[in-house]
Amino acid sequence: MNGELIWVLCLLGIAVVLFATGKVRMDAVALFVIVAFILSGTLTLSEAFSGFSDPNVILIAALFIIGDGLVRTGVATNMGTWLVKMAGSSESKMLVLLMLTAAGLGAFMSSTGVVAIFIPVVLSVSMRMQTSPSRLMMPLSFAGLISGMMTLVATPPNLVVNSELLREGLQGFGFFSVTPLGLVILLLGIIYMLLMRFMLKGEEQGVLRDGWRHRTFRDLIKEYHLTGRARRLAIRPGSPMIGQRLDDLRLRERYGANIIGVERWRRFRRVIVNVNGVSEFRARDVLLIDMSAAEVDLREFCAEQLLEPMILRGEYFSDQALDVGMAEVTLIPDSELTGKTVREIGFRTRYGLNVVGLKRDGEALEGAVTDEPLQLGDIILVVGNWKLISQLGSRGRDFVVLNLPVEESAASPAHSQAPHAIFCLVLMVALMLTDEIPNTVAAIVACLLMGKFRCIDAESAYKAIHWPSIILIVGMMPFALALQKTGGVDLVVKGLMDVGGGYGPHLMLICLFMMCALIGLFISNTATAVLMAPIALAAAKSMGVSPYPFAMMVAMAASAAFMTPVSSPVNTLVLGPGNYQFSDFVKIGVPFTLLVMVVCALLIPVLFPF
Repeated sequence: MNGELIWVLCLLGIAVVLFATGKVRMDAVALFVIVAFILSGTLTLSEAFSGFSDPNVILIAALFIIGDGLVRTGVATNMGTWLVKMAGSSESKMLVLLMLTAAGLGAFMSSTGVVAIFIPVVLSVSMRMQTSPSRLMMPLSFAGLISGMMTLVATPPNLVVNSELLREGLQGFGFFSVTPLGLVILLLGIIYMLLMRFMLKGEEQGVLRDGWRHRTFRDLIKEYHLTGRARRLAIRPGSPMIGQRLDDLRLRERYGANIIGVERWRRFRRVIVNVNGVSEFRARDVLLIDMSAAEVDLREFCAEQLLEPMILRGEYFSDQALDVGMAEVTLIPDSELTGKTVREIGFRTRYGLNVVGLKRDGEALEGAVTDEPLQLGDIILVVGNWKLISQLGSRGRDFVVLNLPVEESAASPAHSQAPHAIFCLVLMVALMLTDEIPNTVAAIVACLLMGKFRCIDAESAYKAIHWPSIILIVGMMPFALALQKTGGVDLVVKGLMDVGGGYGPHLMLICLFMMCALIGLFISNTATAVLMAPIALAAAKSMGVSPYPFAMMVAMAASAAFMTPVSSPVNTLVLGPGNYQFSDFVKIGVPFTLLVMVVCALLIPVLFPF
């Protein structure tokens, strides 16, 4: 073992310790590695920074943007809403649908982002079912990790391994090369979690209700006594409302009808349109109304204005939370609006929002509040466009926004562009499947189209890229090159050959998986793939067999980071909400990791013969 190799191994050991302790940011450690290699002369300047020129780094950054486009347009959130509706009150059904949905969505966007989206969904469902979130949080994290086994672009380790194949002058994997393995492991994971979830007892229910209570639309509706006031009325042809302005109709005075928004046909689908005093109505518009008057007035209202009642599922626009916002606001001291009524202020015309509730001295006032003089300390419940609610608080001249419900985090700023986002995603996958266009170019084309269709903007696109992950990958790539230059890869391969080389390639696959699993206990799965990919290819060359099963085993093993909460950001995300201990991941993750290893050892040689 030469001096340069000892230096590289010492530097690797330092990096692993820093990764494991978490006292230094991982991206900072990666940059430290680059600097150390340059100053020591182990690598040249161009070699140390070669990671920045790797096309897969650009591809990973582009995939972060694609994932953000799916979030901003509400595609991901809508899947969560669909999940809740389909699961009903069955925990088993919820677990199965949750894992299928998370794995499917994670096949095309960041698994960390997918898990972050579904955490509040799981908390909400657990509250409704009166069960511990721990029974669903770990299945969610496992599904997030398994999603990395669904497509080539699902996770950075797959791309790292594929890049190593291309660097060796070999043909890379196809887009769906990993999918058969992923589907089998996903099915295995669902069955495993259905059986093992009872070992995750979590915290007591009383603690759950107090500790994870989030105010929602439904909570505000209950507090302000608004239950049963929501109406959804369609304007029939010939209605006297057609072509009329809202202020001219005086619907609030005549019928107690407060129009919150309008559903209107645009480009073959309905969208929510914000309304103000000068808004004009059209035939086929559907009015979203807060109706404080009695039911007899509703019948009179519909008869006189030729309106047709329509089904409104959910309480008070909860189903329209992407379009219609709700928030509590209060007057600032010395506001000139103190003592004036909502009607005198012209609140809807002035701010584009509707006042639907008023709380004074902690008690909600009953009925319509438009003619109630506002006092200092009153809490006003407003409904309308999320952007206008935000502007109401940011102006700061008259109102302060006190509380935003949890639905605000799910509000998508570009939800009307959801069909375009799906089109961009499908186009990207189709281009990648042709093999005529490089994956990186296909992803960039999809990003540009998302910008063209306003699914994303430049600011959100740059913010969407998880730069610490990019720097980590770039910083760890020189390690593989340094180990190759100093003989480290050959040394590890020799050790592997001494252990399992004489027993055939099947045992070597198991040895590779176990090495990846062991390294993955201390560093991220991406860094594991960077280190192990060249070792796997060198081992295949030494044994005189195909490199593809060895490369695939590394990709699968890197994604199988089930054993500790620090093996992957996905596990770390659910640690708190699931109230897990380190030992929970060990007792659930270790057996499943062994199952995954057995499945991979059996199936990979069949799918990718030696």
